[in-house]
Amino acid sequence: MAWNEPGKNGQNDPWNRKRPSGKSPLDDLLDNAKSHLGKLGQGPGSILLAVLVLVVVFLLLSSYTIVGARQAGVILRFGQYSRTLAPGFHLKLPQPIESVTKVEATRIRSVNDKVAMLTKDENIITIDFTVQYQVDDSRKYLFSLNDPDGTIGAAAEAAVRSVIGSSDMDQILSAAGASLVSEAQVALQKTLDSYDSGLRVTEVSFQNVSPPNEVKDAFDDVNNAREDKQSIENGALAYASKVVPVARGDAARIAAEAAGYKAARIARAQGDTAGFDLILAQYKAAPEVTRKRLWLETMEQVMADNPKVIDSSGGRNIINLPPLQGAAAAPETGSATVGAISPAPAPAGSNAADKGTQP
Repeated sequence: MAWNEPGKNGQNDPWNRKRPSGKSPLDDLLDNAKSHLGKLGQGPGSILLAVLVLVVVFLLLSSYTIVGARQAGVILRFGQYSRTLAPGFHLKLPQPIESVTKVEATRIRSVNDKVAMLTKDENIITIDFTVQYQVDDSRKYLFSLNDPDGTIGAAAEAAVRSVIGSSDMDQILSAAGASLVSEAQVALQKTLDSYDSGLRVTEVSFQNVSPPNEVKDAFDDVNNAREDKQSIENGALAYASKVVPVARGDAARIAAEAAGYKAARIARAQGDTAGFDLILAQYKAAPEVTRKRLWLETMEQVMADNPKVIDSSGGRNIINLPPLQGAAAAPETGSATVGAISPAPAPAGSNAADKGTQP
């Protein structure tokens, strides 16, 4: 028979104890807990229990921390630095063993100031400057500086004064003043690093740089003259950038034409030289024949456009030449002739074959 099976003597439990009909063992446990709590709630023990419950709840709630996405959590164990927490959920020892201080690590902070400074050439100038910075090391930021804003303000003024004091008024008011801003930022960062401040300078800017009111008009005239000078220089550079490429193109074109003409002249001269060399070789081989051929070719070129007959032998020795180009055309007199050229009479003592052929 099961221990909870109904019997003659009622329902039994494993310990052979009788319990009222319709109640389960869980109901018995709840009744026992209520009776014990009722006893603790009466008398001095109830206060102690409440204190213990509160302590346990406090320890549980202080055993974790949540660091925001733009924050860094610095853990102190008994007041001494322990570690730095990244953004997210973290467990830690409950207070007062460990405590957490959250620092806005990514927030950009700024300090503004307006001061009158003395330049290198002993002029007074008024500068409005702004310094933007953020926390680079949360531990150093919490324990190295008591007043971060006041410290960085004083350090920024000292850095700006050192840069302005080593520069002339014209240099400060001109475009070169942008380089002074970067120099001031570098000097300020160097000072903060020497303080072990844990701060990083993100930007230094000069909003208003103006001379004293007594000499403001004179400085305005100087600035206007400087702007006019810059405008004229820009115009000259623009004109040079327009004219110089055209001149370079013309020079390149002329040089290319000269090079082409040079190459053509050289090639023509080389061709003429090669032709003369060939004629010389033929002349050495057959002087009389070559001389006659050259004379005939020359006369053919000279008389090409003249429909005339030249006889230098008195009609005794005439050489009929082929019709010249254009010789068939009738001259202005209307007569058509065929050009015939007669060479000069041969010298005495020449061969019979060459008689009358020497030009």
